[in-house]
Amino acid sequence: MPRYFIWTIGCQMNKAESQQIAGYLDSAGYQAATSFSHADLVVLNTCVVRKSAENKVLGTLNLLKGLKNEHPNLQILVTGCLVNSDSQEVKRRFPHVDLLFKPGDYPELIAWGQKQGILIEQRLLRYPRNDGWIAPSPCALIPIIQGCDNFCSYCIVPYRRGREVSRPLEEIVCEVEELARRGIKEVTLLGQNVDSYGHDLPGHPDLADLLNELSSIDNLARIRFLTNHPKDISLKLIETMASLSKVCEHLELPVQSGDNDILKAMRRGYSVEQYRELVHTVRRKVPQISLSTDIIVGFPGETEEQFEHSLSLAQEMKFDVVHLAAYSPRSGTIAWQEYQDNIPAEVKKERLNKIEELQTAIASKINSHLQGKQVEVLVEGRKKGKWFGRTRSNKLVFFEDAGDWLGQLARVRIEKTSPWSLGGEVKKIIN
Repeated sequence: MPRYFIWTIGCQMNKAESQQIAGYLDSAGYQAATSFSHADLVVLNTCVVRKSAENKVLGTLNLLKGLKNEHPNLQILVTGCLVNSDSQEVKRRFPHVDLLFKPGDYPELIAWGQKQGILIEQRLLRYPRNDGWIAPSPCALIPIIQGCDNFCSYCIVPYRRGREVSRPLEEIVCEVEELARRGIKEVTLLGQNVDSYGHDLPGHPDLADLLNELSSIDNLARIRFLTNHPKDISLKLIETMASLSKVCEHLELPVQSGDNDILKAMRRGYSVEQYRELVHTVRRKVPQISLSTDIIVGFPGETEEQFEHSLSLAQEMKFDVVHLAAYSPRSGTIAWQEYQDNIPAEVKKERLNKIEELQTAIASKINSHLQGKQVEVLVEGRKKGKWFGRTRSNKLVFFEDAGDWLGQLARVRIEKTSPWSLGGEVKKIIN
């Protein structure tokens, strides 16, 4: 039986697409391998949002060049954000790659497979259709909209994934119904800008409409969605989130900067004041909400005072999680064309460290309030002998127990807290 290995880096959309590709290859009679060297077919699902990610991709492609010299029959496929509409340069630099296909372009993958005599089945679900299928995890990632129309000045995504294209609402509901029937308890709806879902569909259904439809599915316990754009999230969506018990009390809401001039240069489409009001509205409508955000430091021209505005906003907002990144120039973006990357690397690192130190203290205090309380945890698997899962507010929880808790909703009493995870004792299964 031929074997495949999928190497994935980057966002959850990439992870979801890798699951889809794995499903296609499973249906074609392939078996998953444990490493590059044990595979007959390798798929690289790439990310170039940051220079560091791109360097890992290029290093892996060079590694595979040597492997293919040793094993000429090895087939190498590349997808993800390294691949855009003009891939001639990638083909020139890496002639050992057999196929480059754009993110989510499964028809191109299937057509290539047919030419190779690989009978890949075109189908809706990412898992084999057989009665013996068991969900490897109780959680599933569901792409609902591809691409982005925002063109933030620093971001390469619209140039690599294209403009926004929504999946039909009925198709998504059908997929989630089937996954729930097969044991999936939680779905995360994905999009580069998930709040734009539906604007390009007949009748213009929106994300709130989709949440309402999915909430009626039997056996589905939880629904999440990301990533949100502060200028596009609607009051209707917030109120729908508050009204539906299956929608988890967690929101990814990237701010990127706490300075209005930097936000304008980033082309984010909102002010700090508008973002602050949005956060207050969300917290008023959904009191138990946990908020995650993204902050970029070292954007071209960012002064020390402008950075301090980001630091002050993080202190004021008290996010549960802050995803930090130093600005990384991306060829072809607006910022790459119009601005010079003039903030030294050591200054970027110092600014990252300041926000990390602040956020560690904030997260420690927030999580300490859970000490001694019982929380609902959907158990996703085991790590180093401990069961792990997440609360509705997306906090990672570990506990030890001899029983089989995979896929169970458990009541866990929190006995240990930290900025990054919680530890506790399992009490009971939640029906």
